[in-house]
Amino acid sequence: MDSDRRGAGGRGGRRRRGNRGGENRDVRLSKSMSFALRHGANQMGLQMGADGFLFVDELLAHPQFRSYSLEDVERVVATNDKQRFKLRPHPEDGQLQIRANQGHSVQVMDLELKPVLAGSADCPAEAVHGSYLRNWSSIRQQGLSRMTRTHIHLAAGLPGEDGVISGMRRDCDLAIFIDVPKALADGIEFFWSENAVLLTPGDAEGKLLPKYFSRALRLRPTRGILPLE
Repeated sequence: MDSDRRGAGGRGGRRRRGNRGGENRDVRLSKSMSFALRHGANQMGLQMGADGFLFVDELLAHPQFRSYSLEDVERVVATNDKQRFKLRPHPEDGQLQIRANQGHSVQVMDLELKPVLAGSADCPAEAVHGSYLRNWSSIRQQGLSRMTRTHIHLAAGLPGEDGVISGMRRDCDLAIFIDVPKALADGIEFFWSENAVLLTPGDAEGKLLPKYFSRALRLRPTRGILPLE
């Protein structure tokens, strides 16, 4: 039984644990789906296709998701402010499938990513990666790394600018701007995801080196330019 429903009976302690930090049921479902669809499908015994889709019925049959319904999944997909997920009917049998639009650590062969070409209308002069000031010393020396994921995530601008909805976490206090044309000229690939996140696998070592940084900003507590050298 879901902790929200347990709390409805008046046992305040359980209700607080179910909504710790104000986290509601839809947020928990969104986080659980993100883990399953980006990282954990195989270890959870879920069959994910090469295109990153898995059947919603199979997801909901898993013990971690049995307290949720199809309507819950559809609502979270529709209302997610960063448009992290995509639903579709299977092209052959029409059964409903779901996938994450980006952020995978598991290899997904076909995410319907759109390659960015130098000089094209959708090639940004700059893109921004959000991080944290505590990491700046390391990033300034070694560059950005995709770590365990398949791509480094970049946004077309800071959150809230020109409709930017995704690409960096809201609590980031460091913004690193990337010279996209310069990186493209060196053979580094960039792609647009379906929810307008700019993705790059980086170089052969999975990195974007500091030579591609055009500027860096401290975002909080006040905005200020950080030296690149």
